[in-house]
Amino acid sequence: MQLTQTMDDILSALGEQDDELDALLGGLDEAGWARPSRCPGWSVCDVVLHLAQTDEMAVASAERRFTDAHAAFGTAPAAVPAGATFDDLAGRAVAAARGRPAAEVYQRWLAASAAQAKALAACEPGTRLPWVAGEMSAFSLATTRLAESWIHTGDVAGALGREPAATGRLRPIARLAWRMLPYAFSRAGRTMSGPVALALTAPDGGTWEFTADEPAATTVTGPALDFCLVAARRIDPSATALEATGPDAAAVLDLVRTFA
Repeated sequence: MQLTQTMDDILSALGEQDDELDALLGGLDEAGWARPSRCPGWSVCDVVLHLAQTDEMAVASAERRFTDAHAAFGTAPAAVPAGATFDDLAGRAVAAARGRPAAEVYQRWLAASAAQAKALAACEPGTRLPWVAGEMSAFSLATTRLAESWIHTGDVAGALGREPAATGRLRPIARLAWRMLPYAFSRAGRTMSGPVALALTAPDGGTWEFTADEPAATTVTGPALDFCLVAARRIDPSATALEATGPDAAAVLDLVRTFA
């Protein structure tokens, strides 16, 4: 069943996701903040720093102060190798700001998260806002931020030996990944054979369906959690219960993503 979600729904989910991350961070000592996260090469503190930086980018976008990722991260284009990706820029930004006390990073993230929620709430859902891969609606940017918070909550939870429970907040994340498939194929220099349909098992046992107006050429079925983890680049498709059929079956699972 396909359901429509509102901007308020997405912002509420984003707030809940940030609260879940905050609950993990509360009471951590310096050793806890220094633990390696599930995100390769980053500690828990690095992950939270990255979220603070990108939340601040989202505020700049919503307030029409965003020019490009270089300016947002404070990196000079000349200092970045040709062909550098957003991940490269994010890594450089974290490395440049690394070393601040964990308490300072934590307060920076709390302030950035609150400012992001306020700035996005002030936008009409269809307002076009600048972002890394080009303009997107405020609704899509809010959903992208939800996905980012969910991914990195998992990164922190993994560092602490915890496994976050799957919730209904995965639905807009799965839909985002589905809607970004044409971009993902284009970015990889590939052409889709036709529309892709999803029939995912929700955490509560229901089914989330995402279909285009035209008949699907490729179909993906399986747990919504698995699909979101694959899109987040946190698990290999072969290690999941996902099944894909159609001409683009392997490519969809290889290229699907939730971020630019």
